[in-house]
Amino acid sequence: MTWNPDQYRMFQEVRSAPAHHLQAMIPDLDYRQIVDLGCGTGEQTLTLARRFPQARVLGLDSSPEMLSRAPVQQAPNLSFAQGDIRDLGGHYDLIYSNAALQWLPDHEALLPALWTLLQPGGVLAVQIPANHEHPSHRLLSETAQDFEAELGGYSRFGTAYGASPVLSPARYAEVLDALGATRIEALSRVYPVVLDGADGLIQWTRGTALVPYLSRLDSQEAERFVAAYRARLQQTFPGERLYYAFTRVLFTARKPEVTGG
Repeated sequence: MTWNPDQYRMFQEVRSAPAHHLQAMIPDLDYRQIVDLGCGTGEQTLTLARRFPQARVLGLDSSPEMLSRAPVQQAPNLSFAQGDIRDLGGHYDLIYSNAALQWLPDHEALLPALWTLLQPGGVLAVQIPANHEHPSHRLLSETAQDFEAELGGYSRFGTAYGASPVLSPARYAEVLDALGATRIEALSRVYPVVLDGADGLIQWTRGTALVPYLSRLDSQEAERFVAAYRARLQQTFPGERLYYAFTRVLFTARKPEVTGG
């Protein structure tokens, strides 16, 4: 996928609010190795590096476009790398991920995989968008069905629109408890966004949900795709003002310390 950092940053303030809340949920511990999964342009990675100067902080992202904007030299303990979250190795005292894991499948298997990379006493802190049932996603899936040939059959959620790997806060808590986690905190929170009708929602989704579709189309196909998507949105949201209830799931958990026998 080809990400556009400038498009993503159009709504930077509201996109950053959940990250600020997630950071506030992280306990102050003596972390030595920290990784930020799906770090994007690295603002939150830098915040972690400055908050925990004793730690080595790595920002990992698959997009070279996003990493090109990363604040590489703004903290001595900060570094960035391009790569896939699923290929992550090593062990960490804090595994942090803000608005990235929704792109990966099967979270009931993903969490145990990440848990194995967490040191005893370490913390997992995750924030995930959970708007997959919003009409904007349903209409996007419907539009993708009309462009099946151009997209090579791709649809982010498949033919069952609304399907998503994102779980409920309760289910994340249950999975974490089964892993032996302690101090589990899991919640859902709505961040209201007021947009300029359907066109405003197009601008919003251009930074995220539209990316995997437009990345698979040439410029003319992309233009037709956006026009078809806009027509559907305008039927559902005909007004000039659109209240978008931007829903996020946030959770933190700690891995137990190893105790002597």
